[in-house]
Amino acid sequence: MRLSLPPFGSPTARRLTGSALLFWLVTACKTSAPVATTPPQTAPPKPVVLMLGGNKAFTSDEFFDSFTKNQLSADSSQRTDIRSYLDLYTNLKLKVLAAERSGRDTTEAFREEMATYRKQLAQTYLTDKTLVEQLTSEAYQRMQQEVRASHILIPVTEEAAPADTLAAYQQALAARQRIQNGEPFATVAKAVSKDPTVARNGGDLGYFSVFQTIYPFENVAYLSPVGSLSAPVRTRFGYHLIQINDRRPSRGKIQVAHILVRLSPTAEPTGVAAAKARIDEVYARLQAGESFETLAKTYSDDVNSKNAGGKLPPFATGQNVPALEEAAFALTTPGSYSPPVRTNYGWHVLKLIERRPIEPFAELAPAIRQKVVTDSRSEVIRQTMLQRLGREYTVTENEPVKQAALAKADSSLVQGRWRIPATTDESTLLTINGAGGFTMNVPVSKFFTFVQQKQLPRSEAGLTSQRIMQRMYTRFVGDQLLAAEEANLDRKYPEFRNLLTEVRDGVLLSQMMEEKVWERSLTDSTGQKEFYERNKAKYTYPARAVATIIDATDDKLLAEAKARLAASPYPLKRSAADLLFDPNQTALSAVGRDALFEVLVTMVKNPAYVLDVAASHDASEKDSTSAGRLRSVVTYLTSNGIQLARINEKDLQGARTNGNAARRVSFTYLTTAKQDIARVLSGTVTNAVTITEGIFAKGQNAYVDELPWQTGANTFAKNNRVVQVTISQIEQPRPRTFAEARGAVINDYQTYLEQRFLADLRQKYPVQVNEDELKRLLK
Repeated sequence: MRLSLPPFGSPTARRLTGSALLFWLVTACKTSAPVATTPPQTAPPKPVVLMLGGNKAFTSDEFFDSFTKNQLSADSSQRTDIRSYLDLYTNLKLKVLAAERSGRDTTEAFREEMATYRKQLAQTYLTDKTLVEQLTSEAYQRMQQEVRASHILIPVTEEAAPADTLAAYQQALAARQRIQNGEPFATVAKAVSKDPTVARNGGDLGYFSVFQTIYPFENVAYLSPVGSLSAPVRTRFGYHLIQINDRRPSRGKIQVAHILVRLSPTAEPTGVAAAKARIDEVYARLQAGESFETLAKTYSDDVNSKNAGGKLPPFATGQNVPALEEAAFALTTPGSYSPPVRTNYGWHVLKLIERRPIEPFAELAPAIRQKVVTDSRSEVIRQTMLQRLGREYTVTENEPVKQAALAKADSSLVQGRWRIPATTDESTLLTINGAGGFTMNVPVSKFFTFVQQKQLPRSEAGLTSQRIMQRMYTRFVGDQLLAAEEANLDRKYPEFRNLLTEVRDGVLLSQMMEEKVWERSLTDSTGQKEFYERNKAKYTYPARAVATIIDATDDKLLAEAKARLAASPYPLKRSAADLLFDPNQTALSAVGRDALFEVLVTMVKNPAYVLDVAASHDASEKDSTSAGRLRSVVTYLTSNGIQLARINEKDLQGARTNGNAARRVSFTYLTTAKQDIARVLSGTVTNAVTITEGIFAKGQNAYVDELPWQTGANTFAKNNRVVQVTISQIEQPRPRTFAEARGAVINDYQTYLEQRFLADLRQKYPVQVNEDELKRLLK
């Protein structure tokens, strides 16, 4: 695998921190499987192309490998010739050498950081990627179907004695025989199964899909034909008998909103009746045409969803309570709603928002892979890896030490309170040997630490501390095999070794650049201003035009845009529903607050909007009534974060006719952003109108470049569109102030500081290039 680093000195590399470099390298290293090699014990010296400081040598192979990666970069602008790249390479290595000579690579913080990066990089080499891909593909295929199955559970722990395991197995066989002899599955399940739900479901698990049961159970469910009864299936919970009842195509995901009237399972009859009456009222009001969202805010007891119109996250089969799932999937038309549905939470009315089919594999694959390596399939991946490592390494146990360690188990281990013995020594428990002279000794103290950290309280009948300790030892040996492989990656995989070196150099480079260049360029305001004064002629504005460009699909839209932009704030010709008030009422009602909430949301989502609020009263009310209504509305908006400057208050008093029409507050939206006008006029047609404003130099806008540089408006046709360019001002060339040029000054000052830093390094660590080797590489 080849990697392409940004050229050193490029803008990307200037701010390439260790973590960013690691992310890039980890992404790149996924493109091919690692190839293990055993480094030769002796090798002839390799030719050197670069020497720094008289004793830091870099071989031709190292340099040419880095150059090749640069040439294979996806960004062709980063490519350069080999001699120019030698300068970039030299600059990088000089900075890294300075970091090493200052001891940055020996600090505790650096070692901890590199240990973290090493562990992350190692994960690619400690996983069977082929198996992960196979399991990912298998899981996606299984997602296309849902299985309905029943099961009987005969529990037995993984640490159980052989006699107990056999007894559980025989009990499962006896139950299976009863079913085969004609007894109903549910009858046998209720008699022998220890699944706590069996009393109410007779062992029927309903429909489920991939990742919703443990992997051995899922395998039987998907690989067995409908109507079949499995042999006893072993999982970490015990033995299962699995009967396949049905299989159907996946229903995908569904999203619904709901109105919940909560009801406790232990509610008294009066409470049950009250809840049913309340949900029936909701349902009747829905049928009468009232808004689902408004009713959800008023009636729903689900505090997490009521203010979002009752909207729930999307879910698939097996991810919600069965009664709610069935009612949801029975809805077929978006916007339709269900009759009241009873669940263990209470009464629901559901509204269908959307149904989603299963996404394409390419879209789901990353999430599936993550589940594959973290759910019960991870044990399959681990065991496959351990089988391979078992063939590559030799594990030698120190039998007397092992037996003495296992004998330390006592009853406290069952209780999860076992402690490391006070007299523990550092005797070797086991030794792991690999190719190329690799050896790793594991002390018994490490095993004891493992036991103390991983133990859990156990309550299963018949479980002994000796069985727990033996199983933990087996797990520990597997962990140590993986640890040996991780420690040996540098020897086995040159690619990993090179990758780690690049990460190391990247971290050291980042530290040096942060101290010597980046931090100073940002914080040294005196240095910035001095640099600006020395190079003032570089920071000038050319002649520029202050212009607004309206680009529309036709003359009508252009005329409408010009009309709306005649005065600010610009009219959107958009309003919200009026708030109606009872006679002499000024306070907001519950319904009024809900309606005003929609206005609040609109104002929050559109920070450039301005709101005209007009209040009125009828002839029978006092003049102060409309002012009170206006005050109630404005107080609500300002107390919820809307600035008073964005609200235009209009007290119409009795200007409207008598009756309900006069007892209201109305809302009209305006905006200070021309882009909002363009968006409103475009409607559903993308970019039917665009409005661009700015200060343009020659070459920055094609429309402005076509016109004489003088103030005024010009309208013309271009590319089947109508364009108006209005130039309001021509700015003559002038020097930029320090504040105007500060961004460019900081960038240039950073370059200046880096050049000075490199000059100092080249003087401190003389650079010697082997020209003969370089010429050979040029061929």
